[in-house]
Amino acid sequence: MGNRTPYVATTRGIAVSVEPVYLEAKSSPGSSQYFWAYRVTIENQGTETVQLLSRHWMITNARGEFTEVKGPGVVGEQPVLKPGESYEYASGAPLNTPSGMMGGSYQMESESGERFDIEIPAFSLDSPGQGLVLN
Repeated sequence: MGNRTPYVATTRGIAVSVEPVYLEAKSSPGSSQYFWAYRVTIENQGTETVQLLSRHWMITNARGEFTEVKGPGVVGEQPVLKPGESYEYASGAPLNTPSGMMGGSYQMESESGERFDIEIPAFSLDSPGQGLVLN
């Protein structure tokens, strides 16, 4: 998608990397509509087979307004990952400000039936031309 370094988090041997990209063609700054696509790769670097059951996203816009998105699976799937396997999907997110943040967790289930959460790394949604503000 992009040529930026992905955001990465690893929990219990499962690595989640995210690469966001601003979609200028789908965005309409004059109408306060900004859209990003992101590619997620989930890689099982552990020793047990796991299944992704659900997602929990936390999305914050530049004004600090917070939205939660919860649901089964990702893009209509609940992939099973054996050790060494990976799963990749793409999705998108709209905001009503030119920048924001996303992050969250996936609920996984091991072969033994244990359920646990893995981190989706927090990542920045920045549209081009927005100056960075350093505190």
